[in-house]
Amino acid sequence: MTPALIVAIASIAQTTPPPPPVQRQVEAMKQVTITDCKELVDKLESFGTRHTLSQTDSPTRGIGAARNWIKAELDKYAAASGESSTVEPRLKVEFEEFDAPKGPRLPEGGRIVNVVATLPGTMKEAADRRYYVVGHYDSRNGQPLDAAGDAPGANDNASGTAVVMACARALAARQFDSTLVFLLTAGEEQGLIGANYHVSQAVGRGENIAGVLNNDIVGDPSDPETPGSKVWIVRIFSEGLPRNPSAEAIARLRMMSSESDSSSRQLARYVDQLASQHEGAVPMVSMVYRQDRFLRGGDHIAFNDAGFAAVRFTVARETYLRQHVDVKTINNTREGDVGRYVNGEYLAAVTKLNISALINLANAPRPPADVRVVTAELGNETVLRWSPSPEPDVVGYEVVYRQTSDAQWSDAAFQTGRVTEYKLKLSKDDHFFGVRACDRDGYRSPVAFAGAAKE
Repeated sequence: MTPALIVAIASIAQTTPPPPPVQRQVEAMKQVTITDCKELVDKLESFGTRHTLSQTDSPTRGIGAARNWIKAELDKYAAASGESSTVEPRLKVEFEEFDAPKGPRLPEGGRIVNVVATLPGTMKEAADRRYYVVGHYDSRNGQPLDAAGDAPGANDNASGTAVVMACARALAARQFDSTLVFLLTAGEEQGLIGANYHVSQAVGRGENIAGVLNNDIVGDPSDPETPGSKVWIVRIFSEGLPRNPSAEAIARLRMMSSESDSSSRQLARYVDQLASQHEGAVPMVSMVYRQDRFLRGGDHIAFNDAGFAAVRFTVARETYLRQHVDVKTINNTREGDVGRYVNGEYLAAVTKLNISALINLANAPRPPADVRVVTAELGNETVLRWSPSPEPDVVGYEVVYRQTSDAQWSDAAFQTGRVTEYKLKLSKDDHFFGVRACDRDGYRSPVAFAGAAKE
């Protein structure tokens, strides 16, 4: 950083924002245990296969048994969260069922069943916002159409399912301003079928999906090239450009050079900053500026394609020899995507990071709207304007900035009250700017990126 820039930043008048409510998150995170996370994975593995087309009439094997158990567990979490047996649980658990058409991996079509648990928000100004934690519970082996053979799917994706279930257990008894949705999808291995259907129904209902955390392959942190090592990092993938942008949208992106400032990328940065508040309790975050890995995909893409902010959590280094493979017995030991390779400690840490993100997202105000840099005239200062967030507990706004070559935001200034303008002694040409709302408890919204306008 140049001396001139240091002087400019130091000259910004600042007031003190409320501190982040870290302790409240820690209290919820303490409900996540290594043993519980590993037991969830082991139970899901015990169904033998969770292939989307596997049997549904057995109480112990196949996707039908798996989804019935998942729903029953979520029902238990809901019941345990009630104040008494006479109070209807606030967590609503249901099956979302539909008939999928024929396709390459569904030769005769199939009945797809998602499991959905919804915890309604309690603030009227915020309850319409819905924040998701997602994992697909179906599995497959080395043969995409093998619905009968073993497909334990411990890492892909009993681990992600365990994250969603553990989050629901920890949060079901708590109240949040906004609505939380715990979504377990089927048909992911056949082409994101369950997620695509759920998103289409949500769009049809006009729901406001404000952020999605997809957990897929989040249980095995081992480095396949260095046996015995553990990589305590979680990658967070986020898209930059929306799907099929209009010519006007592309022109705006070019003018602002905002290819790395989509709502999904702001969500990834948000989680990254939260991880730094819980160092040692959660994995370090590695932000990956791609929607997903090459030759792979995940349920967050269904949300991205509909225009929603969504990111993917996944391990730092994948062991591809244990993905989408048949189970084999070598020296009396089962090899493949089996539970013994899932690390309960790492899985619990990933779950805690999800919980931190959900608590903050669901309690924070929504980002301010229409944030823009005023470009009416030349100058070496920057004027920011925005429309206020509607939540009644907003106490101020935090202006953030970064140099155009930086990956993460830096705090620049905090202004108390329901203000809608701020002036900084920083060049609008040399920086990206954004604004986030802050409430009285210290919860901060994701950053709303600043566009540009004459006024």
